[in-house]
Amino acid sequence: MGVLEIRKFDDPVLRQKARLVRRVNAAVRKTLDEMAETLCAAKGAGLAAPQIGIDRALVVIDVGEGLIELVNPKIVSSEGSVTAVEGCLSLPGMFGEVPRAEKVKVEALDGNGHRTWVEGEGLLARALQHELDHLDGVLFIDKATSITIEEGDEDEPKNPDAAGAAGDAGEASRPGTKD
Repeated sequence: MGVLEIRKFDDPVLRQKARLVRRVNAAVRKTLDEMAETLCAAKGAGLAAPQIGIDRALVVIDVGEGLIELVNPKIVSSEGSVTAVEGCLSLPGMFGEVPRAEKVKVEALDGNGHRTWVEGEGLLARALQHELDHLDGVLFIDKATSITIEEGDEDEPKNPDAAGAAGDAGEASRPGTKD
């Protein structure tokens, strides 16, 4: 295994809709393991497969409560609304105020192919929504009501509009915590 390259800014894979996984097998489990390792190394909150160049509906999240692996996740219910700052591993140096549901329930398969449900609120709810958006080719900048770009970030795009100027997949409750 190893740490994988995280795709950034205007990489076309970030705008593609991920394909459903037909069967959770050894290859899928290996990808989930590599995604978890990459997430940990990047010190993020979440990572979707498109962010590493794989067009499959796979997500890993760790907001400090333990690793969550999701295959073919979908939001089945949501409630409330709250706006908070998000960032993204694919858009380093960019942060935005993004409105999200306050609570969500997600149905998916786990890393062993068993049906599972994850209920989240606060940062977990935000991370779930952010990562599932990545699976639809939606970035946080697409939903942000405002965008801030940190000065001096060497990975920063020369033109913020080239990154979509509205959203990336990955989230944070405060600057410095990215998915």
